[in-house]
Amino acid sequence: MSRQTLTLVGVWAALMALLAITVGATFGPFGAWKPAINLAVAFCKAGLIFWVFMHLREQRGVARVIALAFLLWLSILMGLTLADVLSR
Repeated sequence: MSRQTLTLVGVWAALMALLAITVGATFGPFGAWKPAINLAVAFCKAGLIFWVFMHLREQRGVARVIALAFLLWLSILMGLTLADVLSR
């Protein structure tokens, strides 16, 4: 098999493992930690998809900076939303 095929199969296996973790966390006795676990797994899935399927690993410079700026902006928005929800 070629290197690209092995990479895609590996990423698929990692995504399936993360899916199993999500399902396990949803039905497991984790209490208040369920949302945190599921968000962490979702970020890992998104990172794999960005890195491999959107070819971010092959890009240099500006494309990576834009991706990091997107993640920073997303974390700011999520933080402000969480602050609003927790303050009510």
